[in-house]
Amino acid sequence: MTELQTRFTTEGLVIKEMSVGESDRLVTLFTRDYGIIKAFAPGVKSVKSKRAPATALLTYSSFSIQKRGDIYRIYEASPITAFFTLDGDIAVITICQYFCELAGEFGESGNPNTELLRLILNSLHFLVKEKRQPELIKAITELRVAVISGYMPDLVACPVCGKFEDDVMYFSLRDGSLRCKDCPKGNDEVAVDRTLLSALRHISFSQLGKLYSFEIPVESARRLSKITSGYLTMQTEHRFSALEFYNNYVLSE
Repeated sequence: MTELQTRFTTEGLVIKEMSVGESDRLVTLFTRDYGIIKAFAPGVKSVKSKRAPATALLTYSSFSIQKRGDIYRIYEASPITAFFTLDGDIAVITICQYFCELAGEFGESGNPNTELLRLILNSLHFLVKEKRQPELIKAITELRVAVISGYMPDLVACPVCGKFEDDVMYFSLRDGSLRCKDCPKGNDEVAVDRTLLSALRHISFSQLGKLYSFEIPVESARRLSKITSGYLTMQTEHRFSALEFYNNYVLSE
């Protein structure tokens, strides 16, 4: 575990913010060097504060932080890039909030996870800056978060007969295994065609630099998104409030 000094600098993404009093914020940062940190940002709600943009939600910034006992305070901050969107796309806004929730759930205090941080930052970039298919970016992020966090699915072949691929295979949300159409199955498998199986394998096994280098039809992306969210939530047994809002309200519009 990295030892925190009295004063230190790091870069991090603001994944949560809360007003404290009239002028302060309590922000949760997913930092490059120290994992999750909760820090006070005094005076940033003032119109004259130069640190306000850097401590806003979904902003990746450089921070100078002072630690006294168990209290962290931000005394300098400058924004590097901001991922908030003003175009009013509720799907994109909700998915961004979901990514912050994933970072907060799978990041650890005092323990850096640069792979997870890079994934979240890259996904936000492709979602907000590149304006790629929201459901595809959501699916990529969900499954890759599962892989990074120790929930790698077994997508090589049907473990019963060894069949690598068929027009339709069956993916288990319970244990991440594949079944062909001719082998015994349980009650938690979902059918995946060749397009979906190829996407699942690519997301699970590719290098980060090639992770986003594919496109699939919109309907396939929607199906993939349902599969990856089902797999992640079943594996972790965690309820993500932004995901529930997305499923219950955004998709119903």
